[in-house]
Amino acid sequence: MKTNSKCVVLLSGGQDSTTALFWAKKKFKTVMAVSFNYGQRHKIELKSAAKIAKLARVKHTIITVKEYEAIQNSALLDKTSSVNKHDKINKKLPASFVPGRNILFLTAAAAYGYVNKAENIVIGVSQADYSGYPDCRGEFIRSMEKSLSLGMEYPVKIHTPLLNKNKIQTVLLAKKLGVLDMMKYTHTCYEGNELPCGKCPACVLRAKGFKEAGITDPLLQK
Repeated sequence: MKTNSKCVVLLSGGQDSTTALFWAKKKFKTVMAVSFNYGQRHKIELKSAAKIAKLARVKHTIITVKEYEAIQNSALLDKTSSVNKHDKINKKLPASFVPGRNILFLTAAAAYGYVNKAENIVIGVSQADYSGYPDCRGEFIRSMEKSLSLGMEYPVKIHTPLLNKNKIQTVLLAKKLGVLDMMKYTHTCYEGNELPCGKCPACVLRAKGFKEAGITDPLLQK
């Protein structure tokens, strides 16, 4: 059942954020989407985000984040680094970890929501098979929700419809929402390839989810 509330969806153009976008459209009367250009090697995802937002008929804003020009430790920011290794600082984390990314993105989304009178933020993070990213955990999300509300003296509610879902369950949710076809416009590959490279962690995880769900990935049917 829809509420009369407004929400801001963090839309990367990937499978998870696209599923979260259409979940939000079922729940909220007004939905806005924000994407971030932060120097990512797979910048092609922004084209996917724009296409999906247009098809979903939601207002779409791309926010440029220049802070990461000075931070090159992540393989997602450096095309010469392998995405299949470990983080240079914390060996427990994958090389694709971008320090502070969701902290920065949620802060920007909350500020965008503030000026647009939207108290709700939707983000497609998952702690079920989150590839080792600490900023995809429920504990982190609740902490950010409290900090943003206090810091802006404005009620912020962060919704995480995929938090406890693995990739199989995310695929099945997209099917339930009737938006499986939208997956053919999404982008997942860390290498920035239009079609999955099949080797990077993101592609492997996506392929596993569709295979185990017994559904052919629409992206492969383009």
